[in-house]
Amino acid sequence: MTRIFLIGYMGAGKTTLGRALAKELDIQFIDLDTYIEERMCKSVSQIFAGKGEEEFRNIERRMLHEAGEFENVVISTGGGTPCFFDNIEYMNGQGTTVFLDVPVERLFIRLSIARKKRPLIMEKSDEELRSFIVEQLAKRAPHYNKAKQKFRADRLEDSKQIEESVKAFLQQIEL
Repeated sequence: MTRIFLIGYMGAGKTTLGRALAKELDIQFIDLDTYIEERMCKSVSQIFAGKGEEEFRNIERRMLHEAGEFENVVISTGGGTPCFFDNIEYMNGQGTTVFLDVPVERLFIRLSIARKKRPLIMEKSDEELRSFIVEQLAKRAPHYNKAKQKFRADRLEDSKQIEESVKAFLQQIEL
């Protein structure tokens, strides 16, 4: 039975690597944010706006525990998921947790490109975005560093890099 939880900051490549990894292993892939949206029939942004972050985090925890019971699955969590409640301890108890570690500059480039799709950062200038990433990573590092494994995920920019990263991931994690 395989159960892998990918954690890390937004833009780290959790969904990109997770999809490719699940395909290679021929197992199910779940993006936790998408799972929440499907189960709640609302976007994450709508849940945040209507119920606030505290209620979103409660929903997220419940959905993590639901999806975390599935077997033969790769789960891409939200960037904040490991930082609330006992979520990181729960994931560590359920399977293999892997922190996708990406340098700030690579995160900045990825998030600059995807800025319009991300309400948290869409209005930030380049300088504000870079500072925001650094501050958030510092706050979240103690949670991310509780993962059982750490994988450098800065090479996910095209299909060749993704394929190479999946092979490196599988060798490192020994699956």
